[in-house]
Amino acid sequence: MKRRFTVLAVLIGLGLFSNETYGQATSSTTGANTILTGVPFLTIAPDSRAGAMGDAGVASSPDMNSQHWNAAKYAFIESEMGVGLSYTPWLRNLVDDINLAYLVGYKRLDDLQTISASLRYFSLGDISFMSEYGDFQGQQSPNEFAIDVAYTRLLSDHFSGSVAMRYIRSDLTGGQLVNGVPSTAGNSYAADIAFYYQNEMRVNRKESVFSAGINISNIGSKISYTDGQTKDFIPTNLKLGVGYQTEMDQYNTIGFYFDINKLLVPTPSTDTVDIVGGGFSDDKSVISGIFSSFGDAPGGMKEELQEISYALGAEYWYNKQFALRVGYFYENENKGNRKFMTAGAGLKLNVFALDFSYLIPTERNHPLENTLRFSLSFDFESFSNQRR
Repeated sequence: MKRRFTVLAVLIGLGLFSNETYGQATSSTTGANTILTGVPFLTIAPDSRAGAMGDAGVASSPDMNSQHWNAAKYAFIESEMGVGLSYTPWLRNLVDDINLAYLVGYKRLDDLQTISASLRYFSLGDISFMSEYGDFQGQQSPNEFAIDVAYTRLLSDHFSGSVAMRYIRSDLTGGQLVNGVPSTAGNSYAADIAFYYQNEMRVNRKESVFSAGINISNIGSKISYTDGQTKDFIPTNLKLGVGYQTEMDQYNTIGFYFDINKLLVPTPSTDTVDIVGGGFSDDKSVISGIFSSFGDAPGGMKEELQEISYALGAEYWYNKQFALRVGYFYENENKGNRKFMTAGAGLKLNVFALDFSYLIPTERNHPLENTLRFSLSFDFESFSNQRR
């Protein structure tokens, strides 16, 4: 129980009483100045395909789980309708009952329009709350979830756009007192704006596809766990990516994808007065925080560049039925220090597709070590064709 309580304290530190957390991060003698937000579960890769390619997904070819990475990709998806379910046991090196579940579906309305929706549910397991004197205060099952709906439209033969609306709820404490302060469940609303470009071409007499994408996600209101006394930014995020897929021969294809990622929230101040005075986030609006995030790092342009993370992935398909994937993700040591390799495989049958991925940190004893993801998708069009 003590270990579970420690994990909860870490997760609360990502969104609850963030001013204290920022002060600890910026005062570190290691030079770390990590950007922390509320509801960080929104940034976890929910599916196995992108999870196997180093979290590169904004410009990859359209698939069932495009809702998270770039909903504009649905305009180019081949099937008329589908649903998918993904499951990720999370932080298995720390506890055995934290997990992320992701349910997604889409429906093509006509040749130009597609609608899609998803439900993301993050469970923190059973947590025993103790007072500062070690007295048992009760047991809760903290959880967070997000529901979103997206509309995608084909804007030209090669270009599409999408808008998504999202409701977010985060209940980390079940109303318990935390550090003597009453807590409540946090609620927020957000939107995504995404675009996708795809151009099929012949290169060296082989069919190839060049793609590019952009997704600005979680543009929304701040979240509070203390009846508005303290408000934290949600993880507004910018993803840019490019991809290139080409056939090797009649049965074999290979694709390469590269993403860059940046949080569009203010960088913590390293000024002692700002830290003691209550942090940096309360006095900025969401829009102001987005624009200022490109030039507010205390370390200048050098630190701004450190806030960009990189994802590189490759995918091999045999006969459009069996896939092998590898990837690499890099984040600067001063901004979170997530560095890991990924690998995975996929099997596509007539109706079902099954994917899995495995995360391999480049450092030992990393909390993300041994992370597995599983995804299952169902193609309604293929199912209907089989019944005819």
